[in-house]
Amino acid sequence: MKDLLFTVFPNENFVDLSLYQFGWQRCEPAHAFGPAMRTHFLFHYIISGTGILMADGADGITQTYQVKSGQGFMIFPHQVTTYIADKHLPWEYTWIEFDGLRARELVMTAGLSQDAPIYRAHSHDLRETMLKEMLYIVQHADMAPFHLIGHLYLFIDALTSSIATMKLSKGSRLRDFYIQEAVSYIEQNFQNDISVEDIADNCGLNRSYFSKIFRAAIGRTPQEFLLNYRMTKATELLKLTQLAVGDIGKAVGYENPLHFSRAFKNVYGTPPREWRNQNQVL
Repeated sequence: MKDLLFTVFPNENFVDLSLYQFGWQRCEPAHAFGPAMRTHFLFHYIISGTGILMADGADGITQTYQVKSGQGFMIFPHQVTTYIADKHLPWEYTWIEFDGLRARELVMTAGLSQDAPIYRAHSHDLRETMLKEMLYIVQHADMAPFHLIGHLYLFIDALTSSIATMKLSKGSRLRDFYIQEAVSYIEQNFQNDISVEDIADNCGLNRSYFSKIFRAAIGRTPQEFLLNYRMTKATELLKLTQLAVGDIGKAVGYENPLHFSRAFKNVYGTPPREWRNQNQVL
């Protein structure tokens, strides 16, 4: 096998979870990458060897972690990191870069954060399943996008299952239940005239407390998440269908076409009709 395998995923038509790039590398002694900032989630799993991760915490202060075989580390969007292979026992690792509307929720469910980025599995079998899925994606880069996205979901399942029960307290598990309920409600009702109060009521929480725990878990307010979800669905319809812009607005919860166009332009910087002309694949 070569010392480096690297693939950029060619398809961006996946909303909840999508791949961006993935690979495998057997590093030279003291091989370093960074300082760098990613725009998506990037997970490395250490197959053999050891090295150092230097990563900015949520407070901006850089922390240093020793990471060895059987462990991994998560890099978060817009987090500055540097990682360096050991001089005497350089690491071999595989990585997957991913993102999507469900990505932050799932990473938080696993108990990983900018202040706790190191993956330590509680189950050897689940850890091996996770590694198997990562290597499968790397070694089958020529498979159809839906096939690879299916294995991305299997990887995420193994990642969260192998670490979550060790990381989460009862309180945080209850919080994550509410977040999952809220996201599911948005997914099923985004096309309707729903408000943050409606989402909070569905979870049985008051708006203030719900908004607080939602932002802490997802990194966005409920309003921002709902808007982003609607606009992402709108880009799918603009790119993949011939529906009129007004009909697309209605399909994502906007009865007034002007309100839809204004919201879309605020997010993407261009009106929906112009965006379609630049991005439609039909």
